[in-house]
Order: sequence, then structure tokens, then C-alpha cells
Amino acid sequence: MSDAQHDPENFCYRHPDRQSYILCQRCGRTICPECSTQAAVGVHCPECVKEARQSAPKRKPRLVTAFRRSSSTPVVTYTLIAINLVMFALQWLSGGAVTTALYYAPYLTAIEPWTMLTSAFLHSQGSFFHILFNMYALFAFGPALESLLGRGRYIALYLLTAFGGSVGVLLLGTPEMAVLGASGAIFGLLGAYFVMARGMGGNTTQLVIVIALNLGIGFLFPNSIAWQAHVGGLVTGLLIAFIFLRTRREDRKAWQIGLLIATAIVLVAVTILAVVLKGYPTL
Repeated sequence: MSDAQHDPENFCYRHPDRQSYILCQRCGRTICPECSTQAAVGVHCPECVKEARQSAPKRKPRLVTAFRRSSSTPVVTYTLIAINLVMFALQWLSGGAVTTALYYAPYLTAIEPWTMLTSAFLHSQGSFFHILFNMYALFAFGPALESLLGRGRYIALYLLTAFGGSVGVLLLGTPEMAVLGASGAIFGLLGAYFVMARGMGGNTTQLVIVIALNLGIGFLFPNSIAWQAHVGGLVTGLLIAFIFLRTRREDRKAWQIGLLIATAIVLVAVTILAVVLKGYPTL
């Protein structure tokens, strides 16, 4: 056997009994086929592969990066859709118990005030079209508004318009009405979209037609659609969007927050006054 064959440099550094002429492209050490890992150029030994993995930049899952403020993913819209779908599933699985516990009835406003919001996350179990239409509208208009307003303002808009929809039912509906659905909030988004688009010089003709048609359907089928919630949500959405437009400059941020709080206080005050004037039961 020649001296070259006895040369330690010709044997795998991890397996000294295995002769090889393969060199790690990174460190130059001899490795056997079992210890070699194919790289973009040549092969690497196990230690170099481990070192490269440790020094590589850590990439966070897309689900994590989606929640960053800088992300363009409409996280709030998707979350709202998910909540509505989960609640719809719970309505079915509970045999209607969730519906009974969380729907809104005007005469129970003072006794169960939380239902003015919880009812906006429920939908009719008698027809899949109810939730399908609302979730489609949320998916169609929500991302644009979320991108335009930012997540915080968008959440405030959605919740306040959902509340405004219930206030509309309280003012315009009958005491025994049983109301549920995201329609009040959806009409609030449509109203806000209209104001924002007009304020920025956009064409709103088609949107006006959509709003008018859906309002008209509510009036044509008053026993199956709570048009009162549509009106309440729409008016609230128009008002909040007007506030956003008038206070969009950074130096008016405090005014914006104050006016949003004032809007919530007015809605609460109107609710209390309506309950008293209509003689609904209180605690």
C-alpha cells in the first residue's frame, strides 16, 4: 500500500477507518459520503451544516408576522369573520342555547345590556344565506377599511356601529323583537366606506346603489329582516367616518379619540333614555 493511502488526510475525520477523497467545501476537511451534505456548491461536513443553520436569520411564522403593525394582512377582518363562524357553529352545536342567551330583545335592554353587542356575532339558523351575505360583505369591504383606518380605528368603527344597530332596533323596533346578526355593523362599514370614498374624491355611485337596494329589501321583508338595525348601523357609520375625516391629521388625534368616546357615551345615553321612556323593565 502506498504512502498516499496511509495519509490521514485521505480518511474521514469522523470515521478514521473510512478512506475518502471528498472535501468539505467550507472547512476543507475530508469526509466520507455518509458525513457529506449537498450544498449549493460542493458538499459540507456535519459541523459546518450545524454552524450554518445556527447563524442563519430566524424567520418567524407568517401567522406571527401577520399581526405586526407593518403587516398588510387584514387581521381584524379575518378575526371577525372567524368569530362569527365559530359562534354560528356554537349556535348549532348548543341546540339554540347560545342563540337564546345572546340575542337582543329591546324590552330586555336594561336587564341584558351586553346583548346589544353579542347579538351582532350571531346569525339566523334558519338560513345559511344570512351569515353568507354578511361575511361576504365583511370580506369585500373590511380589508380596504382596515388598511385605510388602521386596526384600532377599524375595531372601534365595527363595535360602535354594531352597538348603533341595536340602538336603532331599540328606537324603531317593537318590544318583543328578537334580533341577531352582523347586519348593523355591516351597514356601518358601508356607510363609513361611502363617506371615506367621497372625502377622497372616489366614485360612490355603485356603493349607493348597493346600500339602497339592501335597505329596500329590509323594508320589503320587515318580518324577516331587522331594517331598524340597518338604519342604526348606517347612521352610526356615517357619523364615525365623518369624525375620522375631520380629525385625520396627527395633531388632531386627541380630538378623534375624544369624539369617539363621546359617540359611545351618546349611544349609551340614548339607550338609557329610550328604556325609561318606553317603560321597559330595569334591574
